[in-house]
Amino acid sequence: MLSSRSRAARVDWYLRSSMYVLYAAVPLAVGGALGGELAAHDTELGALALVSAGLATAQAIAGAMLLSAAIDHHLGRRPRPTRLIIVVVALSVLTIASGWPAYADNDADYAFVVVVVMTSFLAAITPIVSMTTVVSATLIGWLLAAGPAILRDWHEFFPQLGLFLVVAVAIFTCRTTVWMLDMVWQLDDAQHVKANLAVAEERLRFARDLHDVAGRALSVVALKAELAAKLGERGRPEAVEEMLEVRRIAQDSLAELRAVVSGLRTAQLDEELAGARSLLAAAGITCRVIGDAVGLGPRTQTAFGWAVREATTNVLRHSEARECTIELDRAADGTVSLIMTNDGASGGRIRHGNGLTGLTERIADLGGTVTADREQPDRFRVEVRLPATADRPEVAHQ
Repeated sequence: MLSSRSRAARVDWYLRSSMYVLYAAVPLAVGGALGGELAAHDTELGALALVSAGLATAQAIAGAMLLSAAIDHHLGRRPRPTRLIIVVVALSVLTIASGWPAYADNDADYAFVVVVVMTSFLAAITPIVSMTTVVSATLIGWLLAAGPAILRDWHEFFPQLGLFLVVAVAIFTCRTTVWMLDMVWQLDDAQHVKANLAVAEERLRFARDLHDVAGRALSVVALKAELAAKLGERGRPEAVEEMLEVRRIAQDSLAELRAVVSGLRTAQLDEELAGARSLLAAAGITCRVIGDAVGLGPRTQTAFGWAVREATTNVLRHSEARECTIELDRAADGTVSLIMTNDGASGGRIRHGNGLTGLTERIADLGGTVTADREQPDRFRVEVRLPATADRPEVAHQ
């Protein structure tokens, strides 16, 4: 339900819905214009009207899907929707071409249909192309569509100019809405980063306290051991009791340290992704994260957190990278993959150091695999794959 979503997600939903209204109007505008033209000429092109209206509806649905995919790409959540762009272009061309026979003598109405279809496409791709490209395409498309009508009758100039202004306002509104969406999610990310920084600061404070506690325990062990040594030199039987006390203190301290460290050394995926992006940016490396940790189990998140940490260390130590991509991918069978690629990889044979070896062992305990390969010409790719059963307790103890 919408009420269960975060504030940023609700704003995202409202803003996207406001843009989808544009696509609901496309089949109505095309069908209405074509129907009126056929009725005015008393033609027998009813079937053509149905085909054109059907194509306009398909183009509108595909355009809305493309807009959603383009926004997600702009926000770094998915790859560029190239195939969807091709589909929308094809449907737009077919919609425009199917209406041409009905407008043989009315360039103005046909220009209206062309501009409506063109606007729906340009609005859909505006999140993933530059503003200059959108403005240029809008102007060129309008000139091609309205030019014949204006040349035939100069009185059509101002109506067609008004139509151009409406198109420009619609596309500018979509562009502004996408910018607002970007800002909303950046603010949401900033709030999460702020919360994570607070947690990290608390952990650091606790680590300092832990250091003090461990220091005191080790000091007691050292004093007890020294006392036992002196008693032993004198042949005193109390030396055995002191050493037993040393063993007890050491065992208690070790158990306490293990319990605390096991809690502190969990690698949270969102925190590691944010940390990797920050570290790489500080080193002048552009980092892009595709996907998020929503829906992943705790063991999967921890394993991927370690993977991000190790792969980031390798990028900083063993490459001259300028860009890096981290992608979370979910397969239909439940398998989850974390793929991290970077450029600037140095030549030579790949060597699995202690970091990659330890990571491979961790992932193998969960039934997963780690692959590290060099791709031509200078890219390096690390893929960590975990099965859907990775978060089951029995898998972790195999």
